[in-house]
Amino acid sequence: MKTFTRILATTALVALTAGAAAAGDKGYVGIAMPTKSSARWIADGENMVQQFQAAGYDTDLQYAEDDIPNQLAQIENMITKGVNVLVIAAIDGTTLTSALANAQAADIDVVAYDRLIRDSGDVDYYATFDNFKVGVQQASTLVDGLKERFPDAKPWNVELFGGSPDDNNAYFFYNGAMSVLQPLIDSGDIAVPSGQMGMDTVGTLRWDGSVAQARMDNLLSANYTGDQRVHGVLSPYDGLSIGIISSLNGVGYGSGDLAMPIISGQDAEVPSVKAILRGEQYSTIFKDTRELARVTVEMVNAMLDGSEPPINDTTTYDNGVKVVPSYLLEPVPVTGANWEQVLIDSGYYSKDQIQ
Repeated sequence: MKTFTRILATTALVALTAGAAAAGDKGYVGIAMPTKSSARWIADGENMVQQFQAAGYDTDLQYAEDDIPNQLAQIENMITKGVNVLVIAAIDGTTLTSALANAQAADIDVVAYDRLIRDSGDVDYYATFDNFKVGVQQASTLVDGLKERFPDAKPWNVELFGGSPDDNNAYFFYNGAMSVLQPLIDSGDIAVPSGQMGMDTVGTLRWDGSVAQARMDNLLSANYTGDQRVHGVLSPYDGLSIGIISSLNGVGYGSGDLAMPIISGQDAEVPSVKAILRGEQYSTIFKDTRELARVTVEMVNAMLDGSEPPINDTTTYDNGVKVVPSYLLEPVPVTGANWEQVLIDSGYYSKDQIQ
C-alpha cells in the first residue's frame, strides 16, 4: 500500500506541478555524494547515474564538496523536488537526522551508500563493502610487505593513520587493521615509536591528504632521528597514502640507502596504482564501485516494487537507533603482483590510464 500510494503521489506531482522534475518510467532517485576531490566518489556517482538510468529511473546527482550545510541543503532540495528514493553517501554520518525525518514524512525511502548514516531511524538500507575486512586486508598486506622488504629489521617500526572520525567506516577500517597488528605489537614484532594509537589520536579529518602529510612530517622529525627508520605506515585511504609518500620522499626515503617503507591504501585510485608500480606504495584495496552501484539499484528496485531487497548482513551496522539491514560486498587487495589482473582485466581501468 505504501508503494502504491507513493506511485500515485509521484504521478500526480509530475502531471500537475509546473516545473517539477519529470520522473522516469520507474521513478526519480536523488543521489547525494560527498565530494569530487576524490576520483573514487566521481566514479561512484557516474556508475550510479548510468545504472539507474539504464534501469528506467531519472536521477539527480549532487556533490557537496565536503561541506555539511551544502549537503543538507542538497538533500532538502531533492525532497522538495519529489524524489522517490534518496541514496546518500554522507559527509558526516551524524548530521542528517532532521533531513531524513523530513524524507520519512514525505514517504521517501533512504539508502545509506558506503558510509553509514548514524542517529536516525529513517535509514532503510545500507549498501557498502565489508569494511572490517578492508582493514584486515590493509594490515595483512602491510605485514606481507614488511616481511618481504625488511626481513631482518624486527621490531618493525610502524606508524598508524586512521580515516575521518566523522565517518563510521573509519572505525571499521582501523579496528580490522588492529585485529592483525595488535598481536604483533603485543609480541614485540612491531613497534610504534611515536606511541600514537587509537582513532582519537590517529584519525584524519575529512580524509585530507595534506593533513596526513603534515602529521607524517611531525612523526618523522619527532621520532626518527639518527639511525631510527620507519618501516611501515598503515594508511586507510590512497589520498592519505600520497601525502604520506610526499612526506617520506621529502626526507630521503626511497633514495640512497633509505628504503621506502611499506604503505597501505584503499580505493585503487590511479595515482596510488602508479605509486605501487614505482615501488612507493605497497598496496591498496580495490572496491568495485560498479558492483556497489548495481546492488544499490537492486535495493531501490525492490523497495519501490514491494519485493525484498538484497541483504546479507542484519547484525553489524547499528547506527545508534537501529541495526540497518545491509549488503556487504567483497573488497580485493591489490599489489604490484596482481594489479593488472584485478584492475585492467576486469575493465575497471584501461592500461593507458595506468602506464
